[in-house]
Parts: sequence; C-alpha cells; structure tokens
Amino acid sequence: MNSALLRSPRLLVTAAALLLAACGSPMPPLQIPATPVAQGFAFTTGTGAGGVAAADIAWQQFFPDARLRQLMALALDNNRDLRVAVLNIAQARAQLQLRRADEWPTVNIGATGARQPTAAGGISSTYTAGLSVIGYEFDFFGRVQSLSQAALAQLLATEEARKTVQVSLIAAVANTYLSLLADDAQLRITRDTLQTREESLRLTRLKFDQGVSSELDWRQAESLLESARAALAQLTRQRALDDNALGLLLGQAMSGPQLAALPAGLPLTGQGLQLELAADMPSAVLLRRPDVRQAEQQLRQANANIGAARAAFFPRISLTTSVGTASSELSGLFRGGSFGWSFAPQIILPIFDAGRNQANLDAAQVGQDIATAQYEKTIQGAFREVADVLAARATLGEQLRAQTAQAGAEETRLRLTDLRYRAGAANHFELLDAQRSVFAARQAVVQLQLQHAQNLVNLYRALGGGWTDPAAPGG
Repeated sequence: MNSALLRSPRLLVTAAALLLAACGSPMPPLQIPATPVAQGFAFTTGTGAGGVAAADIAWQQFFPDARLRQLMALALDNNRDLRVAVLNIAQARAQLQLRRADEWPTVNIGATGARQPTAAGGISSTYTAGLSVIGYEFDFFGRVQSLSQAALAQLLATEEARKTVQVSLIAAVANTYLSLLADDAQLRITRDTLQTREESLRLTRLKFDQGVSSELDWRQAESLLESARAALAQLTRQRALDDNALGLLLGQAMSGPQLAALPAGLPLTGQGLQLELAADMPSAVLLRRPDVRQAEQQLRQANANIGAARAAFFPRISLTTSVGTASSELSGLFRGGSFGWSFAPQIILPIFDAGRNQANLDAAQVGQDIATAQYEKTIQGAFREVADVLAARATLGEQLRAQTAQAGAEETRLRLTDLRYRAGAANHFELLDAQRSVFAARQAVVQLQLQHAQNLVNLYRALGGGWTDPAAPGG
C-alpha cells in the first residue's frame, strides 16, 4: 500500500470518499409490496360516501358508557401486557441511542505509567496523561448509519406493537364488560324462570296429591325446575369467570366500585356504539392498523440490515489518536515541553474471511424476504378479520330482529296456552313446552344482543381504532 497515503490523513479521507462515490450506497432502495388483497370489502353496509376513520376515533369518544371508560382507563394504567410493551419501547430507545453513539468518537481521559528493564541493565519509565480516541470508525460506506437506521426502525416497530396491545386491550375490556352485562341479563331471566317453575311445580304437586293430575305431569314440572337450577348454576359460574377475566385485564384485584353490581336492565344494544362506514370503504384503511405499520417498520429494519451487511465488504477506516503530556519521570509529567500527541489511522480491507461476510449478507437478504412475507401476511390477516366482522354485521341485525320477534311470539303463545290450560283446553305438556320455548327464546335474544354489541367493538378494533393516547388533546 502507498506509504504516502498512510502518512496523509487528508489523502486517506479523499481516497475513501472517491471509493464510496464509485460504489454507491450499500443499502438497497426500500420497496413496500402492494397490498395482496381486494380493493374493497364485500359486506360494507355503510351508506355514506365518507366518514371518520376508526383509527381517528378516540376510545373515549367511541364508548359512551362512563363506567366502561373508567375501567378502560384503569386497565391502561395497570395491565401487565401493556406495561411490558411500554418497557420494550424504552429498551429499543436505549438500543437506538447505542447505535447513534457509534456515529461519534468516544473521547476518554486517562493516565498511564510503564516501567521496564533496558538492555543496559537500567529501568526505562514512561508516563502519559491526556485525552484519547480509540478505534473511531469513519462511516464512509454507511455501515454504522445502516445499523442506526435498523435500530430506529426497531424502535418504531415496538411503538406500533404497544399500540397493537392497547387496541386489543381496549376491545377486550369492552367485550368482557358486555359479557358481564349479558351474564346479568341471563341471570335475571333464569331467576324469573326459576321462580315461575317453582310455583308451577308447587301447583302440579298439589294437583297430584289431590288426584287431579298424573305423576307424569309432576315429574315433567320437576325436570323443568331442575334444568332451570342447572342453568342458574352454570350462569353464576360464567359470571364469576368473566369477573376474573376483567380483573386480569384491569391488572389488579377487583374491589370497591368494580365489585358493585352492574346497572340492572342496561340493554346490550343501547350502549350507543356507532361506527359510520363508507359504502365503498377501501382496503387501504388497513394501513392505519398498528400491526400493519409494525410489519412495515420491520421491513425497513430488514432493509437496513442488508445495507450494514453489504458495507462489511468495503474497507473499514478507523482512527486512534491521543493528545496530552508525556515524560520519563512522573514529576515531569506536567512541566513545560512535555506536550505530545499521536495520530494512527487504519484501513482494513477484508480479503479472506471464510465466507463470513457473504453469509451475513445472505442472512440479511433472507431476513428481508421473511419480513416482506410477514408484511403481506399481516395485511391478509387484517383483511380477513375486517371482512369477517363486516359479514357478521350485515346479518346480525336482521337475526336479532327476527329472534326478538320470535321471543315475543313465544311469550304470547305461553300466555294463551296458560289460559287454555286453566280452562282445561290444553294439557300440561303443552304448557311446559311453551314455558321451555320462552326461556330458550329469551336467552337467545340476550346472546344475539351480546354478539351484535361485540361485533361493533370488534369492527372498531379491526379497523385500527383504540390506540389514541388517553393524554392526547381531544382524546
């Protein structure tokens, strides 16, 4: 290698700059793949030409129930999954700071002393003190910058991951809260049914004792009563399980106001949840979802890793330098004339590394292919999720209307059958069948009300709603 080049730092820097210009940036241009899904959704039921995107609707605005909003705020403060996601951001931010620190020289201050025997039999002493820079890399080929960009993309990805956790948490709290409302509604229906069947069994037993009715009527009434008791036990257990699930989401033991009974008779369909959609809502709205944006940042990180792997094939130029004082005697270290400095640039070009650099590049390129496939899979999964919710939304309303009408018809049938039974025109089996049908129909109405309300929550989540920072203005 030309010795004049090594003796002149200016020539060294110029030569490296010319080599960089000839080779170009090692980082390939980022190519975001096209969304591998249809342009729109088949079951969009909106009628307007526009509307506010779900990602722009704060959860405080979407959920009008003050009690539910209080529970959500509690979950955002205490949920452990969200806390881990926030800590992951802090860790990624520290990693980014480490990468960015590599772009600057590290300046140290220190002192050294060395004593060793000489050939003449004496002792040679050397003492130094001052500032030093060791192994600072001139990033002419973008290796350090690529690593810094990869760390930045990782930080942004973890921030999107936190938003994803928050979106899921908000929806989970809402759905569990709605399940508790449904549990309470089912319990009220079951208790009312149990009370009615207890009275029916009492009257049937009285008639049996008087010889007016058969044992078959008595046993049928007893069977219906026990089935109602079994349903009550099952619903009581389910209510406790949903209570426990809500406690886990809130991140703390349920106590105080959280243990208070939910408002009696609060209708599931009266939560005020509304989400206006355009009739031709495009699939591009999926790009607002945090998980899709997280996958995009991971794709950017993989692309930056390729740049760092390519830069490893180019010369690595580093500098070690120091400035301070030097003396052969400790007492003369800071005397006049003891000033000294050293300047040691170094350039290393890999020639043989047993394929290590190529293997790193191959791994980085495969990593980008994986990130691309993961990005496309995330979008496809998001599309399917939204499409499923929209398909359910298109039919749940009609199903609920029909089920409510059926429940009304069954209640009318029970009333008429009871009148006919009292008049002797209907047998006991017809009355019990009507009672059983009313109970099943009323339970089905509550289940459909729950599905209808949870469907709106799931649509809000699937479209990327719920990640707005509670402290943000207008949140």
